Amino acid sequence: MADGYLTTHVLDTARGAPAAGVAVTLYRIEGTNRLKLGAAQTNADGRTDAPILPKGQLSTGTYELVFEAGAYFDRTGTPPEAPRFLDVVPLRFGVSDANKHYHVPLLLSPFGYSTYRGS
Repeated sequence: MADGYLTTHVLDTARGAPAAGVAVTLYRIEGTNRLKLGAAQTNADGRTDAPILPKGQLSTGTYELVFEAGAYFDRTGTPPEAPRFLDVVPLRFGVSDANKHYHVPLLLSPFGYSTYRGS
């Protein structure tokens, strides 16, 4: 069994703070199918309380993290737009080594985002 696992972290770059209360859903992509593996919400530090995919459950392949950014912006008092420029942010990424820790953070603002493979 592989020892790798997956974590995430959301930082609100417009406010310069962790993004608390962001709903995150994880999917595994298999061809044209999306298999839901789990869901969590970020805590006060912008992280999920536990790995979004714990040790022993990561395998090679394609995954997608979906972040509910619009709902977060609504709760934090970001001036509303109709429709919001960013609402749902999907990040699709590949796992090539199921024995490693994959950390996929989201740096978020109302008008843009970025990500990287963290440690």
